[in-house]
Amino acid sequence: MSRQLIEVNSADLKMTLNHMKKEGYDYFSFMTAVDLKNSFLLFYRLVNVRDGSWVIIKTEVEKENPVIESAVDLFKGADWHEREVYDLFGIRFEGHPNLKRILLYEGFEGHPLRKDWTSNDVEKRPEDFV
Repeated sequence: MSRQLIEVNSADLKMTLNHMKKEGYDYFSFMTAVDLKNSFLLFYRLVNVRDGSWVIIKTEVEKENPVIESAVDLFKGADWHEREVYDLFGIRFEGHPNLKRILLYEGFEGHPLRKDWTSNDVEKRPEDFV
């Protein structure tokens, strides 16, 4: 059983996902994001269900205009995950067939997992909070 981390440029993400699918990584296990203040990291986990091996693909997108290609056309399981990351971080997935909020209501302002998000109802994080 193989486990690996692959770091790619955001422009190469879609090509890498497609390559890994052809290599037998046919199950889209999850994806998530991390706010680094000036950019976002995205992590995609793919699994080869026949032998149990998995790979995590890591990429970075700019915070100023966070847009990356959708993986939904390659992996239907990416649909919910991309909507969740859009909802909570504001990262847009170009080509997603139904990119709208999935956890918060449509009128909700902002994206609450961003470090720069504020609300009168939520205590502000300390500046040194990582």
